[in-house]
Amino acid sequence: MPAPTPIPVVCAVIEDDTGRILIAQRPADKHLGLKWEFPGGKVEPGETPSAALLRELTEELGCSVVITRALEPFHYDYTRVVIEMFPFVCQLADGSAAPAALEHVEIRWITPAEISNFDLAPADWPVVARYRAAPEPCCRKD
Repeated sequence: MPAPTPIPVVCAVIEDDTGRILIAQRPADKHLGLKWEFPGGKVEPGETPSAALLRELTEELGCSVVITRALEPFHYDYTRVVIEMFPFVCQLADGSAAPAALEHVEIRWITPAEISNFDLAPADWPVVARYRAAPEPCCRKD
């Protein structure tokens, strides 16, 4: 049986000026309900991953971001579904509204060291590993 075609998905590690990152808690009635995740979503047909990310963050958080770098993409097998994850590191755009939990139960700014205290969706752990492997403080203002 051929392997399923991966579903392209994007996510954002949004950094603030102090080095904290934003995580969001999934609604209870959704797949992986109440798990925490990096915000993002599916890439629509004809959309680039970066365009999908900007659209998804506007829809989910009501904010605008600037993509500062891409992390290495990867496939994650949820057994019945395989996703191709395109993770990005971002910062809020100048003049952007503050992120709001428009489609999540809660959002929270945390330090990268605190991430292990949260029940992350399984596909987000490889994002954490890639983020930790490339710890450029690109978004901090000194």
